[in-house]
Amino acid sequence: MSTLNAAITGCGVIGRTHAVALREFPEVRIVALIDAIPAAAEALADFIEQQGGERPALYTTQAEAFAAEDIHLVALATPSGLHIQQSLEVLAAGKHVVIEKPLDVDLSRAQEIEAAAKEAAGKGIVASVISQHRFDQSSVAVSRAIAAGRFGKLTSAIASVAWWRSQGYYDSGDWRGTWAMDGGGALMNQGVHTVDLLLWFMGRPVEIFAHTARLAHERIEVEDTAVATVTFENGGLAVLHATTAAYPGLTVRVQLMGSEGSAVVDNDRLQYFHSRDTGGASADMGLQGGGNQTEEELAKYPEEDYKAADPTVYPAGHVRQYRDILAAIAGGKQPGVTVSDAVNALAAVRSVYVSATLGQPVLFEDVLAGKYNDLEVHTGSTPAESA
Repeated sequence: MSTLNAAITGCGVIGRTHAVALREFPEVRIVALIDAIPAAAEALADFIEQQGGERPALYTTQAEAFAAEDIHLVALATPSGLHIQQSLEVLAAGKHVVIEKPLDVDLSRAQEIEAAAKEAAGKGIVASVISQHRFDQSSVAVSRAIAAGRFGKLTSAIASVAWWRSQGYYDSGDWRGTWAMDGGGALMNQGVHTVDLLLWFMGRPVEIFAHTARLAHERIEVEDTAVATVTFENGGLAVLHATTAAYPGLTVRVQLMGSEGSAVVDNDRLQYFHSRDTGGASADMGLQGGGNQTEEELAKYPEEDYKAADPTVYPAGHVRQYRDILAAIAGGKQPGVTVSDAVNALAAVRSVYVSATLGQPVLFEDVLAGKYNDLEVHTGSTPAESA
């Protein structure tokens, strides 16, 4: 098709990011905005017009929009607990769907959309989940080095999301910090992208042992701090850490270590890269962070000079992922991030919560198979509770 008509369901902050990203593609036309709160849709429509775009039609439900407009693609930017119901509506209507992270807050429901997406793929319908950091220049460089075996045997990894969210952030919306709509705290809401990268780099998890706590916030149900150890099928080990209690907020950092090389991605930038196959310095006792080959490696992957017109919106990663999604739609192929990828990331997060609740290691495959579906997870003890 010459023009791809798009709708955005959910017109808040992340809906605006999707709008900015989609408008980067001349072949895409945003024809509908859908939100149960009309003022939110009005505000996003105003923003699109201010940016020079055509004003989309406004609707309060997807059913209304589908009945009135010829829509090919729907971007879901609603609270996580609504994703499955809305995704199933989109796929049942025969439309492509892009789901903002995380896929959903409930693993069993997420597996429903996984099954529906696989069935839809047989009809040429594309379903993808936003995991934009897979398309960062640094992530691509590391992933391709892993695929080429340049790090040798992957032995360990450290993934850390050390952010700050104020009490006001959690108080700003009734759904924030709830199990029903947020699905979890620092790990689920802020850390799921990093979990996805960890799995993308290291492979399939086997066992997870975790602790979670609520240490610096009140009036939330979920954790603001989580730590876990993860064992992978390749034998590698990892430490996973996520918090929204790290004032004033540090960076997201993924360290990957192997028998032939290592890499560090910090704040989405490749900070360190060394692979034995490039030659250069080596030492029996190691280089202690020396021998950095980052500049040479990044030169193979020129960075795009994309800059958002609005400095309050940061859609560069979404633009890169939408480029992949639109190519998948045009070529009748699977996108770079599938619903199954997102299910695995969600299952890893769920494994952390199950392990922390039970106080023991859990097998990833048991969680994925639904063994703990009926378990009511919690955050562990808070300082007040343990005093």
